Order: sequence, then structure tokens, then C-alpha cells
Amino acid sequence: MSRSYAIRTYGCQMNVHDSERMAGLLEAAGYTRSESDEADVVVFNTCAVRENADNRLYGNLGHLRPVKAAHPGMQIAVGGCLAQKDRDTIVRRAPWVDVVFGTHNVHALPVLLERARHNAAAQVEIAESLEVFPSTLPARRESAYAGWVSVSVGCNNTCTFCIVPSLRGREKDRRPGDVLAEVEALAADGVLEVTLLGQNVNSYGAEFGDRGAFAKLLRACGGVDGLERVRFTSPHPRDFTSDVIAAMAETPNVCPQLHMPLQSGSDDVLRRMRRSYRSQRYLAILDEVRAAIPHAAISTDVIVGFPGETEDDFRATLDVVAQARFAQAFTFQYSPRPGTPAAGLPDQLPKAVVQERYERLVALQEEVSWAQNRALEARRSRCWSPRGRAARTAPRAG
Repeated sequence: MSRSYAIRTYGCQMNVHDSERMAGLLEAAGYTRSESDEADVVVFNTCAVRENADNRLYGNLGHLRPVKAAHPGMQIAVGGCLAQKDRDTIVRRAPWVDVVFGTHNVHALPVLLERARHNAAAQVEIAESLEVFPSTLPARRESAYAGWVSVSVGCNNTCTFCIVPSLRGREKDRRPGDVLAEVEALAADGVLEVTLLGQNVNSYGAEFGDRGAFAKLLRACGGVDGLERVRFTSPHPRDFTSDVIAAMAETPNVCPQLHMPLQSGSDDVLRRMRRSYRSQRYLAILDEVRAAIPHAAISTDVIVGFPGETEDDFRATLDVVAQARFAQAFTFQYSPRPGTPAAGLPDQLPKAVVQERYERLVALQEEVSWAQNRALEARRSRCWSPRGRAARTAPRAG
């Protein structure tokens, strides 16, 4: 009799993609899918970006403790960014966990589960660097018509608020031929839409010495038979170049959609964040995108309450958001993450100040979004499928 599995996923598209790989590996090993908390194996694929990530995980693990006690042979595994960060802490705080595996150990999940059963002891495996590129592993896709394709993993940036580079490692790029082969295979399997994934997707090619590789990849996707929509996330303003904009505009199946994190409209805050652009450079990119793609839907990420943010800094953010006319903004209240430079900066802001600014930003963005949506009445997007399927908006990157 086959064992069942359930996967609980938190975080960005990278985690969603990794969970599809975990599911593919487990099914290849003979497991069957279940949505129940009483599955034989429950896997938590975790995120470490937000402040409450730890509490959420341990709350869920606490909920499963009596469930596991009532079901002999049940196993619990914890993977993803929080597992990479906390390592042995998870087993110490939740000794009923059977497997802890890092962001670079997805391929080892079935073996670790078997080893934990055989040894009757928790297995912790955390690699410091990538061993097997995720997209070379089998996958069980959540959608019949949409698929994720990783072009790179890891990040070479040093943003002071972000813990991801220390957990995902330095950027590693796949070869263009491998990426395109996966896109073609997905299209041949009936997939209509692919989203190209990277922590910093438009720096793709830096590892093998081709700074124009991402624009070339977008154009190559335009020639894939049956592929109706191409999206990508998330680009960094530092690496956003005119050739990428031209490729977006000139490749019919590349959606007129761009998600590009702003983080702050204050140049002083951007400097302390180690974001290697300033507000005017960011707005100039948007102007160039809209000149080439007049009806582009542009979304962003904004952090409110970064250490040392003054009222003038915040007003600069409001000003940039008003000028940028985002279709959507994912807004976050800054939360210090242990292990990041920003966590040790002076002038951490009171919660009440951050909350009040957050509410003002959300109110402004709601006004902007409403105006943007009204302007779209009776208009059909380039990414409306000729088969009558409305294009999905890709979720935010982590």
C-alpha cells in the first residue's frame, strides 16, 4: 500500500516551484497525494523573509504533534529557507520532526524520509551550495496550462534587509538551451503560459558572460509553438536594460506586465538598503517601458518603516508611488531579520509610526489602482488568450 503525502507551501514563487518538484520526487518514489493533515508524510516548505515565519511554522508543527502521536509511522519534514537558516533549531524546538532539509537539498527528500524511518531518528541535511538545479527534477504541476521555469537560483546582491542571498546562495544560471528545452517541453505538454523565475531574473547570463542573455531568452520564447503567454519575475532595476524592454515590446507572447521592486522612493533609504539605483533612475525605467508598451501593467514591492526612515523619506516614497502609477503594489512593514545588516541599524522605528505610514501608503495605492483599473474598461489585453482564457496575474516574488 502506497504512503500518502501533503505539502504546505509558504513564500515566493521559488517555493511554489520547489514544492512542485518535491511532489514530483515523492510521486516518483511511490507516494500518493493527499490534502489531509493526517497524510503519512507532511512537508512544510518554509519562507524566512517575514518576521512571523518562525511563529507560523512552530504553530503548525504544534498542531501536528498530537496528530502524529495518534498515527504511528507518520512523518513530518521541514524544508525551504527557514530550514536552511535554523538548521538544528527546528529539531530542538520540535523534536517530533523527522526530516529537516535545506534549499539545496530538495532532491534528497525521499531518501531522507526513508533514512529517518530506517534509523528511527531525525535527519538534518543542509548543503551550503547547489548540488542539483531544481528544474532538472521531476515535477507535479499544480496547473495544466501554466508552469514555472527557473532560469537561475540565488542572488549576488547585498540588500541590507534581505536574508535570501545567505539562504539561497550566490546566483547560478542555467544554460539558455536547457531553459528553452524545458519551455518547449512544457508547451508540448499543453502548457499555455510560463513564468521565468529568478531571484534577480534580469541579471541572467552574468555567470556565463552574456549580459544580453535574458533579452535573447525572451525572444526565443516567442518562437515556441503553442506558447501563448510568457511572464517573468522578479527583475532588479539595476540590471533592467533597453534590450529587455525591446524584447518585451517586440515578442507577441511576452505579456505587457512588469513586476519590479521599488522598496523605497527615498534615495537616502535606498542607499542604506544598498539598492544600487535611485528614484529618478527607477522612474526613468518605467517611462521607457511605457513608451515601448503604452498599456503595460506595472506592479512593485514597497517596504515601509526601514530603520532611520524620516517623514520626509516616507513622503518621497508617496511621491514616487504617485508618479509611477502602479497597477498594484505589495506593501510591507519592515521587520528585522536576524543575520541581516539592517537588523543592527540604529533608529528602528516604533510600530505605531510604521503602521500609520503603511496605512497612508495603502490608501494612496488604492486610489492609483482604482484609476488604473477604470482606464482599462472595455480594453482587451495582449495577454488575453485567443482560446478565451483570461491571463493570470503572476504572484509576487519573494
